Amino acid sequence: MATQTEQRPTLWQIDISHYAEKARWALEYKGVDHSRRSILPGSHIPIALFLTRGAQPTVPVLQLDGRNIGDSTEIIAALEAKYPDPPLYPVDAEERTRAIELEDWFDENLGPHSRLLPFYELIQEPDLFAEIAAESVPGPLGKAKPVVGAYARAYASIRWGAGSGESAEEARAAIDAAFDKLEAELEQGDGEFLVGDSLSVADITAASLFYPVVVPPEGPLDPELPRPPAFERFRQSLSDRRGFKWVQETFRKHRLRKS
Repeated sequence: MATQTEQRPTLWQIDISHYAEKARWALEYKGVDHSRRSILPGSHIPIALFLTRGAQPTVPVLQLDGRNIGDSTEIIAALEAKYPDPPLYPVDAEERTRAIELEDWFDENLGPHSRLLPFYELIQEPDLFAEIAAESVPGPLGKAKPVVGAYARAYASIRWGAGSGESAEEARAAIDAAFDKLEAELEQGDGEFLVGDSLSVADITAASLFYPVVVPPEGPLDPELPRPPAFERFRQSLSDRRGFKWVQETFRKHRLRKS
């Protein structure tokens, strides 16, 4: 917890971002008292660049002990150094290396694709995209559904290439491959944790980055919000997989809200 002489940590974020969810999970798991600044996608780029002095063009960014730390992996490393208990890095050296390697694998091989595909399917459903975008933006912006929806479609297309059918096909294949990877890793342990016998950075990374596909009730998105029919068919085609159920269970058991 922050002392009276310390500045309260602040997380700059996009509410629905799965990388922000990864950082929030780490903060809450460690019981770190902090504040949050939610910003509009698009405007986050100059804000992140300003905060990190040009080092990071995106959020999350954590303000901690006078530093502005960009990138969810670096944020967790900083939290682990300052707040070592409960740990997210295994004590055993080999397990620690493996957990960090898995964090990196899911960051690079799952995260971009589990973000792109839902946006691609939403672009095909403009009215639905407007409704969901209005629910996701901070403050009174949510009242301007048509404007917010048009902005969201344009931003997702330009920023992530989410208007491309070819990219969407690649994303589906990558998500399927990520479930293969997850399930293969689970086979090596007891089936509850990816590394060792307790929650680690590997678990919160994989679960957070799968959340846009699995949509667990404990995640940032309201599971009652309507979803594009094509996306829902893809999601349901995965729902019997062991990895899909593992994401649901990991959120249910370990995504405890502490702040």
